[in-house]
Amino acid sequence: MGRKLADQCRYSYGPVPSRRLGLSLGLDIIPAKVCTLDCVYCQLGKTTNKITQRKNFVDVEQVLTELREKLAEGVQADYITISGSGEPTLHAQLGKLIDGVKEITSIPVAILTNGTLLYWKGVRSDCARADVVLPSLDAGDEETFQKVNRPHRDISIEQLISGLCAFRNEFAGQMWLEVFLVKGLNTEAEQIKKIKKAVEQIRPDKVQLNTAVRPTADPNIERLSPEELQAIAAKLGPSCEVVTDFVVRHHIRPDQVSTMEALLSMLKRRPCSLSDICSGLDIGTDGALGYLIGLQKKGLITSEEQGGILFYRAIH
Repeated sequence: MGRKLADQCRYSYGPVPSRRLGLSLGLDIIPAKVCTLDCVYCQLGKTTNKITQRKNFVDVEQVLTELREKLAEGVQADYITISGSGEPTLHAQLGKLIDGVKEITSIPVAILTNGTLLYWKGVRSDCARADVVLPSLDAGDEETFQKVNRPHRDISIEQLISGLCAFRNEFAGQMWLEVFLVKGLNTEAEQIKKIKKAVEQIRPDKVQLNTAVRPTADPNIERLSPEELQAIAAKLGPSCEVVTDFVVRHHIRPDQVSTMEALLSMLKRRPCSLSDICSGLDIGTDGALGYLIGLQKKGLITSEEQGGILFYRAIH
């Protein structure tokens, strides 16, 4: 029974509460954990397959079929978000997927990407089909890039920044640049100056500061306090904001989705706190705990404390 439950949602998950996108209905098109980077702060753990070659990892038509079925249940979301277990721009048919999503629904499409492949014209062309693209930049020089993001040997900080600049010049939609801050690695005054210089070159619509909230690949990562984040945001300029807590914008009725299925699907893609689960699934604390206990008894999930908060994650 545990295997059947775990396999019910292969490509879609949520809606999940996102501090950046409200309620996000996710599409996961890359196997875990296939990426161009191996970031020390990744909430999904260490990268097991670090590559730069684009492939057709999953069948786009199957992803779209699952999305149609989920939307037919009446699920609401602020964004259809292409992200998940790996770097989404590694999928060779990303553009076809985005076009297919737009034929199905008017919900805007967002892409969560580390931005490392945007120096390729084909990747920029695919991403430009989305409404919002949320790339990352966590360093202003190669040494820090290596320490924080641990990239594939074929990727440099120069390529990353040049790709982000080229995409900004071609993309008519919203570009929200995330800067993930790791205390002691990219938070010194000189590092912030270099990141600011790169941001001024890239010209994103927003800069969003983030820090470790959920469990990370490197358990020794230190997060910044709200005061430290606000001080750095002030240095980076008026377009910079600290990512705020999730606010519920839509509600999901219990009869719209199998709650147990939706919960397990969420936890397969990201660690969630009890508050995240209650907000994302619109259920009470007692109900959420009941589902969590059931999943733990089946051996499908585990829990881990981070910053005094208990986070639950699926066992892959």
